[in-house]
Amino acid sequence: MIIDLHIHSQCSDGAFTVKEIFKEAKLRNIEFMSITDHDSISCQEEALDLAETAGIRYVSGVELNVTFSHPNYRQGKLVSLDFLGYQFDAKNKTLAGKLRQMAEYREERAAKILRNLNVEFEKERIEQLTKRDFEEIQASVDGTIGRPHIADYLVKKGIVRTRQDAFDKYLVRCNVPKFPLYLEEASRLVRSAGGKIVLAHPNDPHGTSLATLTKFLPEQTAIIEESMLSYIDGVECWHFRNDPQTTDHYITFAKEYGLIVTGGSDCHQKPVVMGTVKIPDYVADQFH
Repeated sequence: MIIDLHIHSQCSDGAFTVKEIFKEAKLRNIEFMSITDHDSISCQEEALDLAETAGIRYVSGVELNVTFSHPNYRQGKLVSLDFLGYQFDAKNKTLAGKLRQMAEYREERAAKILRNLNVEFEKERIEQLTKRDFEEIQASVDGTIGRPHIADYLVKKGIVRTRQDAFDKYLVRCNVPKFPLYLEEASRLVRSAGGKIVLAHPNDPHGTSLATLTKFLPEQTAIIEESMLSYIDGVECWHFRNDPQTTDHYITFAKEYGLIVTGGSDCHQKPVVMGTVKIPDYVADQFH
């Protein structure tokens, strides 16, 4: 069985529409999947309908960005972590309302990032971004706006060569803090909607993960034991940037604490890696 429980669509920062994702999933013989857009469930009802038509088993999904800190690491400074919500009621009003509030904040945050970019561009004598530019960025987004959309627009304008260049040269420096969602609330939102909450890519070296606090796997799982166990239902053990040691460590940890294990490609369709992470069939059995 081919499983992929971590895919992004144009409802957040993926390149494909939901329809295109299902077309590709059929071509790749994916049998069990979830679209997990960043802080957005706006595509879930469409996804559930398309899954039924395509004959693909599907669970609702979302990826929530959570503000976290631990007193023993980075002087207790706040960091971002990602948590995946699964199998919740996509029509749940409390969850949908909170995500709408976060989407509104994302619009304000994006406008502030553009103002910060203009300060940098003025120093470098680069043409400043206008209200029209902001409207064009907004028009390119189906769901919630984020820094990747701004990065792609900077590529389109010829200011940088790649999305990564945009982050390296400008977007890290010009960042504005995200909406502060804490783990307790994220957990309550997902579980109250009938879902399960899972720590995403815990050792991702290039993403929002525990690797920003410590690269030592036993220390990562100690943080989970101390600060997260009562709020989570599982851990993402398979990810396209995982090495075998990371996967094995987290499978062992999840078994010890009776947590569910999930996995996925984290595909944003640049490149298309949907269904390429080898995930065992028993992962599907955890979702009934």
